[in-house]
Amino acid sequence: MSYVDGFVLPVPKDKIDAYREMAGKAAAVWRDHGALQYVEAVGDDLEIKDVFPFTKLGTVQEGETVVFAWIMYKSREHRDEVNKMVMEDPRIKEMCDPKDMPFDCKRMAYGGFKVIVES
Repeated sequence: MSYVDGFVLPVPKDKIDAYREMAGKAAAVWRDHGALQYVEAVGDDLEIKDVFPFTKLGTVQEGETVVFAWIMYKSREHRDEVNKMVMEDPRIKEMCDPKDMPFDCKRMAYGGFKVIVES
């Protein structure tokens, strides 16, 4: 059964370009280590009437938007193997200087999900 790591995080709008650059580098690392798909999407239409908007999920502040992202794997076991290799990859370590991040890591929501429908 496929497995997905998903995350949602607020990103300052003026740092979207820096975030995009970092995400592109991260995508290459995950794909190099076997992730099947890596997607990062920036909020565009977030104030939908009669639903709970993503902007209310966390502490999205004035001047920020939401990034919604996922990484697809063959299984949870595959995800664990890929993530172990990713965390040991020097490219990730190089990117993860807490003083030079385009977002606040402590405000990121993250989790692993068993896929129940896939088409």
